[in-house]
Amino acid sequence: MNEQVTSRPDDPFQGTTSTEVLLTAEVFDGEPGCIAQARALADRFLARLAAEWLAVLGEHTRSDLMLAVSELITNADRYSHGPYLLELEGDARRISVTVYDSSTALPVLYSPDPARLGGHGMEIVVALCDRLTAERVPVGKRIRAEFMLST
Repeated sequence: MNEQVTSRPDDPFQGTTSTEVLLTAEVFDGEPGCIAQARALADRFLARLAAEWLAVLGEHTRSDLMLAVSELITNADRYSHGPYLLELEGDARRISVTVYDSSTALPVLYSPDPARLGGHGMEIVVALCDRLTAERVPVGKRIRAEFMLST
């Protein structure tokens, strides 16, 4: 199987496809400052989503999304060989953070262990988002974290 999916049992994403979304993307090359640039892109995206789509951002939505972006970009920077793409997509009900990178190795999802040194990035992302998918694609892999918004 070439797809790994982690989601909560009451999957809120069943049948929630929309053809009209706000979308932004940027390619990063691993130069110093990429993580900060990715976070700035996510912050601008959230501001536009709230202003243009009247999305209701919960108390922790911004901080959760920014942390997920940081962790996903850090992993792409650390484990891929080449540029990586951050794509943010959303509407009034949901936001997805997708990172494409050149590595075909799917992330390892460890069981929580506070004594383990390192390997907590994906554990953090899983705890923050409503659904996480990771799959191999022709250019490497795609990891998508999805967040449901308050309505």
